[in-house]
Amino acid sequence: MRKILILFAHPKYEHSDVNQALLEKVRPLENVLIRDLYELYPDFNINVQEEQELLFEYEVVVWHHPIYWYSCPPILKQWIDLVLEFGWAYGPGGIYLKNKYVLNAVTSGGSQEVYAHEGRNRFTMEEFLRPFEQTAYLCNMRYLPHFQVGGTHRITKDQLSQKTEEYKNLILRLRDEETITIPYTQKQ
Repeated sequence: MRKILILFAHPKYEHSDVNQALLEKVRPLENVLIRDLYELYPDFNINVQEEQELLFEYEVVVWHHPIYWYSCPPILKQWIDLVLEFGWAYGPGGIYLKNKYVLNAVTSGGSQEVYAHEGRNRFTMEEFLRPFEQTAYLCNMRYLPHFQVGGTHRITKDQLSQKTEEYKNLILRLRDEETITIPYTQKQ
């Protein structure tokens, strides 16, 4: 059974019914730790050593965040910039994340249709998440397909229930399957 570290970053978590529902669905799962970066580091003064020590314990890292201006909220970017140090996460001697799995779990106000070449945002979600993929590559991590809940401003209760179940099932597969392969497609 793998251990999963969910690094959650949402500056207005109390206003996000979708993110609250997603986290509540996976919070009780064994071997899953959720770290709310805004709660832990309201001053953005990230404890790099503590975060690196935690990463030793976990085989799967989930960057869970809303899409903010086509990227992540600033605390997660700060975490990446500080914790994934040269000589520790990449470069000479940077071996400590090698072969760990990582993925983005994202929420967006826009639906999947607006994250398409023909859509209002002109690029796919995969394209917007390329910097995360490249970060994983640089750190010799295994980048997995993202999980997305789109159209959060208009999501119905039934749709949200379905998405929280999908998220839970994804986390369970990442935790329990002997070999990680994620051949799933999402419906928005």
